[in-house]
Amino acid sequence: MKTDITDLLSIENLTEERQVQTDLEVFQSKSGEFPITKKAPFMLHLENQENKQLFISGETDVTLKIPCDRCLKEVAVDIHLVIDRVYPLQKAESEKDGNAEDADYMAGAVLDIDNLVCQEILINRPVKVLCSESCKGICRKCGVNLNDETCSCGRTEPDPRMAAIWDVFHQFKEV
Repeated sequence: MKTDITDLLSIENLTEERQVQTDLEVFQSKSGEFPITKKAPFMLHLENQENKQLFISGETDVTLKIPCDRCLKEVAVDIHLVIDRVYPLQKAESEKDGNAEDADYMAGAVLDIDNLVCQEILINRPVKVLCSESCKGICRKCGVNLNDETCSCGRTEPDPRMAAIWDVFHQFKEV
C-alpha cells in the first residue's frame, strides 16, 4: 500500500494519524519466501517536524509461516512490529545517495507502507524458529521427521576426524 503525504509535507509541524494496512501476502528475503497469514490495519502517526524531518511511528502485529529449523514443519510465528523512523526532508547533496534504506520506503511525497513493514519484519524476525523446544528434527540418513515416527537407521555417526582411532579399535577387537 502506498499513501500520499503531500499535504503533510507542505505544512510545517503538521501531525496526522492514518489507518493503514499492508498489502503484503508474502514476506521475501534472502532466506526464502514466507506467507503472511495474519495482518491487521494499524494507526500510523506521521509528524512533520519543522520541515526538516518526518517522524513515522506505529505498531502492528503480523503472523508469518516459517519452517522449523530442525524438522522443517511450518510454524506460525507472531511478530510485533514497532515502527519508529525519522526521515530527513532536507538532505545535503552528499547524503542523497548515501542512505539507500530511506529510499526504499519514501519516494518523493509517497510513503510505501509495504516496504516499511517489510524492513521491520526483517529486523524483528526471530533468528531461530522451532516448532517446540523438544523438537527432534529429521533423520540425516532417511529424512523422516523424528517427531512423528522413529526410523530404523543407525543412530551413531562417527566423527570423520576419529576414523583413524576407530580403525585401531576394530583391528584389536576380539572376535
